[in-house]
Amino acid sequence: MPALVLLGAQWGDEGKGKATDLLGGSVDYVVRYQGGNNAGHTVVVGDQKYALHLLPSGILSPTCVPVIGNGVVVDPSVLLSELSGLNERGVDTSKLMISGNAHIITPYHVTVDKVTERFLGKRKIGTTGRGIGPTYADKINRVGIRVQDLYDESILTQKVEAALDVKNQLLTKLYNRRAIAVDQVVEELLGYAEKLAPYVADTVLVLNQALEDDKVVLFEGGQGTLLDIDHGTYPFVTSSNPTAGGACTGSGVGPTKISRVIGILKAYTTRVGAGPFPTELFDADGDALRRIGGERGVTTGRDRRCGWFDAVIARYATRVNGLTDFFLTKLDVLTGWEQIPVCVAYEIDGKRVEELPYSQTDFHHAKPVYETLPGWSEDITKAKSFADLPKNAQNYVKALEEMSGAPISAIGVGPGRDETIEINSFL
Repeated sequence: MPALVLLGAQWGDEGKGKATDLLGGSVDYVVRYQGGNNAGHTVVVGDQKYALHLLPSGILSPTCVPVIGNGVVVDPSVLLSELSGLNERGVDTSKLMISGNAHIITPYHVTVDKVTERFLGKRKIGTTGRGIGPTYADKINRVGIRVQDLYDESILTQKVEAALDVKNQLLTKLYNRRAIAVDQVVEELLGYAEKLAPYVADTVLVLNQALEDDKVVLFEGGQGTLLDIDHGTYPFVTSSNPTAGGACTGSGVGPTKISRVIGILKAYTTRVGAGPFPTELFDADGDALRRIGGERGVTTGRDRRCGWFDAVIARYATRVNGLTDFFLTKLDVLTGWEQIPVCVAYEIDGKRVEELPYSQTDFHHAKPVYETLPGWSEDITKAKSFADLPKNAQNYVKALEEMSGAPISAIGVGPGRDETIEINSFL
């Protein structure tokens, strides 16, 4: 049975939660493999709307096991609060599994994140201030705290001491902040141990055994391809690998187990935070996309920057992820435009460029080259098949598919769980 990867093909916020939840009833495990509570998903089930930040979207499906993999960074207070909120709404969260190798976001990570971003001033990255970057930095520097460390007070204390040796020097001497007490941090972290214990597991073993037993495993990325630490618009990126390769390192499942890689693609383009965005709109069209699409960050609450569809980015996502399919979301938002521009290439220093430039400088200077496609005015939210769509909407989808380099196998025509057209089955 297949292992599938589901990831964002733009700058995040493409509607991965809707897609993951849609597949959740057909798969046995849904795995978050990177990121932390800086990745928000909105899932609409019936008349209920759920905002998920750290938990896999599949937690809303009663038939699958949600897993937080080793590549995720976990803020215990956020996780427990999110679990409590779902429990209060009648959602069963007892099946959740958390990798003992996942790293913990501590209070000092959040503090360092916020003061560092403020210190950068005009050069700030646009971080969410939730401690994600500093936690990944400690992981790489080998002074990180893992979930399993909560169950050995001696090891936990040693690791917190090692991490704060340097951080307290920075906080007090560079940022003019108070030092953070080791004992206080250790006490807070130990307080989470008992509450998290029922969920902690050797998820690498569990997932590999599941695949050997012909179970279906879905790997869910947070953020999006262009926010990947290696393959995104560096330095305006996240601190982990949302791309398909991150599913392997962030879960402990080998690449030969992956059978399908599905990219989530919004029918236009958005991003949150700083960084280059060639098709960004600063006019009434941009305001309309933001208003009609409800483009406000689930986790940050920040308005998303909006622009027309960028086929250059879509082709790039296809290449670096090895995409086999696209799930096109929010097509309904474009209803009402007489003409819809699509970016097919860039102009850089007077030259036409049809692939994403590897140079940061060139990408900052890229100007979109547009082709205009005819729009439609008919309501498409009730469409159940591709043939139900207006002809111009069909042509728009076909054009995006041809430009992007992979088949569009599903289309979101509304926010609801059932407002999806399935063209090709993902399973």
